[in-house]
Amino acid sequence: VEWSQWLLDSYRHCVGRELMPRVGGPEAQAHALFHAHFVTVSHGTQVDPILNYGSQLALALWEMTWEQLVQTPSRLTAEPMNRTEREEMLERARVQGYIDNYRGVRISSSGRRFLIEQAIVWNVTDRAGHRRGQAATFSRWTFL
Repeated sequence: VEWSQWLLDSYRHCVGRELMPRVGGPEAQAHALFHAHFVTVSHGTQVDPILNYGSQLALALWEMTWEQLVQTPSRLTAEPMNRTEREEMLERARVQGYIDNYRGVRISSSGRRFLIEQAIVWNVTDRAGHRRGQAATFSRWTFL
């Protein structure tokens, strides 16, 4: 629930609008975010960041359970040949606060490739403003 609040608050702060309507309290918002009709995924601040959140659609798209997702280095969501471009994009988002209209190829745990389009990637901070990771959201993808 706390992480969901950081995702929502950070998105509003970085992008200047709400990621989704914020109805009810934090638990209701966390439930709505997890079950939203768009993908939300995030990782922490480790040297090799580990995924720490995935909405229901993210879990389905990457073909993982929650337990698998939260043990996965986020770099593994992209094929080796796409990882440098992914790292450059994450660095741009880190410096700028967020980027929008990102597009790139990702890969599921079973090897299924898909192109994400019009993604927004932003820095996640806690209520005190400390950097806690990065997140992405998108609702457009095409299997390749």
